[in-house]
Amino acid sequence: MTTLLRLATAGSVDDGKSTLIGRLLLDSKAIFEDQLESVEATSQSRGYDYTDLALLTDGLRSEREQGITIDVAYRYFGTPTREFVLADTPGHVQYTRNTVTGASTAQLAVLLVDARKGVIEQTRRHAAVLALLGVPRLVLAVNKIDLVAYDEATFTVIAEEFAEHAESLGYSRGSVLAIPVSALEGDNVASRSERTPWYSGPSLLEHLEEVPVAPDPHDSALRFPVQYVIRPRTPEYLDYRGYAGQIAAGTVRPGDEIVVLPQGIRSRVERIDTADGPLAEAGAGTSVTLLLADDIDISRGDLIAAADAPPRITDEITGTLCWLSSKPLKEGARVLVKHGTRTVQALVGELHARFDEQTLSSVDSPASLELNDIGRVTLRLAEELGVDDYGVSPRTGAFLVIDPKDGDTLAAGLVGERFS
Repeated sequence: MTTLLRLATAGSVDDGKSTLIGRLLLDSKAIFEDQLESVEATSQSRGYDYTDLALLTDGLRSEREQGITIDVAYRYFGTPTREFVLADTPGHVQYTRNTVTGASTAQLAVLLVDARKGVIEQTRRHAAVLALLGVPRLVLAVNKIDLVAYDEATFTVIAEEFAEHAESLGYSRGSVLAIPVSALEGDNVASRSERTPWYSGPSLLEHLEEVPVAPDPHDSALRFPVQYVIRPRTPEYLDYRGYAGQIAAGTVRPGDEIVVLPQGIRSRVERIDTADGPLAEAGAGTSVTLLLADDIDISRGDLIAAADAPPRITDEITGTLCWLSSKPLKEGARVLVKHGTRTVQALVGELHARFDEQTLSSVDSPASLELNDIGRVTLRLAEELGVDDYGVSPRTGAFLVIDPKDGDTLAAGLVGERFS
């Protein structure tokens, strides 16, 4: 049985992320022959004496022209043992917010560094963002190892420096692996290279196939944000009242005791409907319609949860924000908070701290949060929400901050203490 691994790439601009992903896609036979022919033709037309595999992932025209990645490019590929969903994120500092988007659901991140440059400022920034997002495992791909003549000493210095940095961010040594690679030449990408006899670890693809995945969200307590209330009111379904949505966490079965939040009313699941008929069980990621034993006033935005393990009901959230807007965030600002399928008005309370990813410390009581800043903030909500800590349940521990004037997304937020 194959398993699924969600991963993201990160690193500074021109470290070779897109080329590495192109190499993974090519060597895992995840691209069509006509795609490869198109890339080869484009490479030749540009006068390259090699096939520019980055063209397989750099999809935007502006990216192709500049040779950089701006947007988050998602790719899907697989091997006989595992399926992969990969987010290729941008390296420029002004696109750190895109890195947050790509890495928000990752179970593992591949962080690239150029073997000639080593660990630089943007490397530290991305590692800090990945730690704050709770990405459990890191791979340091020391790329372009061919340009330093496959030198073991160069690799060792870089690997040790990064290991110390990752450890200071809360990663254990066992959750970080450094691999010397050449995305262009293919060394240690899909298979181990004879040109690095001093390296005894797995290739990148071997590691991705074997690394343990994060805990299954099916094992968590039930979290079901109600997206829509179904009331056909037809002669055939005169008394039908179903609550449709996607299961965010946990598993549900007929007979399960549940609680509807924020009302706090308890009931029992009577039936699980789908377009293909009723189910005896449904798990995280499944879109279903739940029918309850009791007639309860439930609306879009309410949360159906396990009665024996409900989330915390609160009208105040203290969490970590990654500020995504060019407009600075200041205390007293009026915003909207979108949590699951519910959106409520909120007031920005205290700006507790801003994280300095270079010194690995926090600046207390900043005057504001600027674009790409990461800070700890308290939001006072106009209505109560049922929330979990992000580390316990990512789907119900995450939220968005929205501008009430134009609907623009201002920040991505994580409930709970991510740094101090």
